[in-house]
Amino acid sequence: MLTLPLTRDLVLIGGGHAHALVLLDWAMNPLPGARLTLINPDPTAPYTGMLPGHIAGHYPRVALEMDLVQLARHAGARLISGRAEGLDLAAGTVHVAGRPVVGFDVASVDIGITSDLPDLPGFADHATSAKPLGRFAERWESFVAAVESGQERPEVVVLGAGVAGVELALAMDHRLRAQPCRRITLIERGPEALPHLGHAARQRLLAELSARKIVLMTGACTEAVEARAVRLADGQRLPAALVLSAAGSRPQGWLQQSGLHLTEGFITVDPHLRAQGQPQVFAAGDCAHLAHAPRPKAGVFAVRQAPVLAHNLRATLSGGALKRYDPQRDYLKLISLGGRSALADKWALPLQGRWLWWLKDRIDRRFMRMFHELPGMPAPALPVPAALGLAEALGDKPLCGGCGAKVGSGPLRAALAGLATPAVAGLVMGAGDDAAVLRQGEALQVIATDHLRAFTEDPFLMARIAATHALGDIWAMGAVPQLALVSLTLPRLSEPLQERTLREIIAGAEAAVSAAGAGIAGGHTAIGAELSIGFTVTGTAQGRVLTKAGAQAGDRLILTKPLGSGTLLAAEMALKANGRDIAALWPFLVQTQGAASAILAPHARAMTDITGFGLAGHLDEMLRASALHATISLSDLPFFAGAEALAAQGVASSLEPANRAALMGRVSAPDTARARLLFDPQTAGGLLAAVPAGQADTLVAQLAAAGFTAASIGTLLPATQPVAITAV
Repeated sequence: MLTLPLTRDLVLIGGGHAHALVLLDWAMNPLPGARLTLINPDPTAPYTGMLPGHIAGHYPRVALEMDLVQLARHAGARLISGRAEGLDLAAGTVHVAGRPVVGFDVASVDIGITSDLPDLPGFADHATSAKPLGRFAERWESFVAAVESGQERPEVVVLGAGVAGVELALAMDHRLRAQPCRRITLIERGPEALPHLGHAARQRLLAELSARKIVLMTGACTEAVEARAVRLADGQRLPAALVLSAAGSRPQGWLQQSGLHLTEGFITVDPHLRAQGQPQVFAAGDCAHLAHAPRPKAGVFAVRQAPVLAHNLRATLSGGALKRYDPQRDYLKLISLGGRSALADKWALPLQGRWLWWLKDRIDRRFMRMFHELPGMPAPALPVPAALGLAEALGDKPLCGGCGAKVGSGPLRAALAGLATPAVAGLVMGAGDDAAVLRQGEALQVIATDHLRAFTEDPFLMARIAATHALGDIWAMGAVPQLALVSLTLPRLSEPLQERTLREIIAGAEAAVSAAGAGIAGGHTAIGAELSIGFTVTGTAQGRVLTKAGAQAGDRLILTKPLGSGTLLAAEMALKANGRDIAALWPFLVQTQGAASAILAPHARAMTDITGFGLAGHLDEMLRASALHATISLSDLPFFAGAEALAAQGVASSLEPANRAALMGRVSAPDTARARLLFDPQTAGGLLAAVPAGQADTLVAQLAAAGFTAASIGTLLPATQPVAITAV
């Protein structure tokens, strides 16, 4: 099959409604030769239309979230988890917090707005804003829990009495309806509330506020937000356990230094949604200002812009003609009234009733269904005729990345069985342990190599993970990392994209290796079918190295990282993983184990790292080397969020069956999700150490204090039966 090179970078900055729809469009009709990247600080993006319903308690949070991790995978895009902080228009780069710049040929901005009030004293410490929505949703849920447990008083102050502020006040009042002493206050700086609604609709909403006993204060100036109150300019102090800003719409501050032409801080765009004077930059949604047809900030316009934006981005990348976007003059406003009732306003003709809530609910759910029902990855079609055994070798799921793409222990052990120990002076240890060991005078030189098939499209992140993974063999032997050599296989890319990708990979590798106290001494690059990253690493040890042998009966087993990364990564490939769980996984995969090794090595009798063969496979290697058996407590095993639930659904890495088969007859375990994760291949997994029983609790406490999710998981026993590992 012909692999087409990638020649142009399209970068979407922000996961707003317009960009989410562009990703859906791209999934159905990708542009050959274009690499699509989404930059967003969060793994999900909330749908604004359902936020009041969520606040009122009608929808769970998941109902209004677009999972950007799944969506990016569906679209074949790389997702960079980070916050954009600036643009260099001349260089064609996006500045992202905590990582190297991201290059683009065409960029689009859809970062929304904020209702933060940074100039209001005390706001940053004691208040939250309605936008970004994700942060507010989290704050609201914690506040409701505190109120229902009696830890907080149900006192809320909302700054801003526009449509958003009134709608949220009604929703909060409904959610707190069981609290007879609740008090919700709306503060409006201007002379009247709801200034952008028709007169009749405004009067109906004001009547609704009055009926709910929601206090409305107009012409009121907020002077400061205090720990448990809002202070007004006239000296009044309003008690408040929660202060929310829905006051207007402010642009993201970094746009001021972007070099883009702005109108009141928003990106000025032409009828084609191009930034004024910048034909390679587009903008959509609330962060954009339509110079030819100004409109209020409303999600409906972002949704309507999406098809035009998708077309124009593709046309700019391929040299096609652009389309115009001309917004409608008016639109239907469906305003939730807290309960399952709504008010509609269009052409100054208000309507109200429960049937309008039903209509709004139907519209919102239909919109979100596009993101919640993404089609899974189809099984590959087999050619006919084909060689015998092809279907069995291919399996029923795609090949995993990371250590899930490792060769199984059975074939590997068989191949290495005939390998002779090389006659090299100073060789202390060869194949069979985590690393080779050479004696260099008084010191011991530790050498290891590892290579990973990419499982994320973010080369910076993938390089950090691959380096951390390779260094695990050094730490497992109680050695200190010294040097690393990089081995890269890049997919086919144009030279500009090669340079951009290599820059990100080298930055990621350097970040991981330098954090371990080592350095990069060189490497090798090649072109292939897909991205893979490997490292040869060296370390030094004084006196001794830790091996898989040497453990004693009675020792306790300590594990320094949770399990389940293979299952999570397999689920992510199949669009079954929750994006929040994947985002929570990344920090563990780049967590260096040097500090953990330093804590464990002086006390451990044997140690290894948990990688492709899973906990059971690597523990079995330790047991074979030490002539012992082990009992594992399944209830004490730490797991990554979401892994156990996915395993219960039957999700597993493509390497898991081979891991299980290699240990046939050597593991006794119940048929549970937890037990199945014993065979789950781990990428950049934790250390497994055998330590004296009397020191185990102290070491676990020291590891926890150092930031590791460590646990004492089992006990080593004399080998008295065929079963080597008993999991209970």
